[in-house]
Amino acid sequence: MTPPDARDWPPLIIANAPNGASRTKADHPALPMTAADLARTAAEIAEAGAALIHIHVRDAEGRHLLDADAYREATAAIRAEVGTRLVVQVTSEAAGRYKAPEQIAVVRAVRPEAVSLALREIVPDEASEPAAADFFAWLRREKVFVQIILYSAEEVVRYATLKARGVLGEGEDFPLFVLGRYTAGQVSTPADLLPFLAAGAPPRLWAMCAFGPKENACALVAAGLGGHVRVGFENNLFAPDGTLAANNAAQVRRAAEGARHLGRPLATADDLRTLMTCAP
Repeated sequence: MTPPDARDWPPLIIANAPNGASRTKADHPALPMTAADLARTAAEIAEAGAALIHIHVRDAEGRHLLDADAYREATAAIRAEVGTRLVVQVTSEAAGRYKAPEQIAVVRAVRPEAVSLALREIVPDEASEPAAADFFAWLRREKVFVQIILYSAEEVVRYATLKARGVLGEGEDFPLFVLGRYTAGQVSTPADLLPFLAAGAPPRLWAMCAFGPKENACALVAAGLGGHVRVGFENNLFAPDGTLAANNAAQVRRAAEGARHLGRPLATADDLRTLMTCAP
């Protein structure tokens, strides 16, 4: 009998979220805060198997920042370190500091390769839909890779409705299912993925992120179901045994090792660029 070909699996996209909006080096000394920190982390995670880096930038006091110049500086530093080996994704996260018009404005100013957008922040209600539709149409024209963040099964349903109505534009997205909430002590489990998948047929490309030491277990289950994964210090500082992880690259290596045991190849940044530009 001929064994199944591992190439039948879609390559696994491993994204790394190395810092987030609120954590600092007080939480972990290896958490990147500056453009130079992000560049060093980028080199480490690219070597470990990541295809995408999801970046937050900070102001002089270390607070979450949405600023075009800061994003350009960080992106340039990453590119100087790793070239095009990683897709660089900026966040538009509000983090209690920004409103949708400001979030949209900074994305327009940066024109990033990729961006993450929380549905509940960019399209919070019906009144926000015209501005959102104009923004998403612009993203498609600029060929920005769009990742839409969804926090619940209800948001999966709302996402599908907005997509069907054309509010989110005509291109393909890369939804991210957040397994849990940004709360102190949050621990996700693989079962948290089930409501998202039960809410409707998942799109061709989807990913998940998780909180706490079961992050890698969640990633392995998602990878086994054909999804993709985001790991890193934004959501989880811990190894599976509950000890502090060494760095972001260690989290990426665990996900990559899981993919190896599944027989699933890893996506490169260029694989991701191809996937995101080849809508069915």
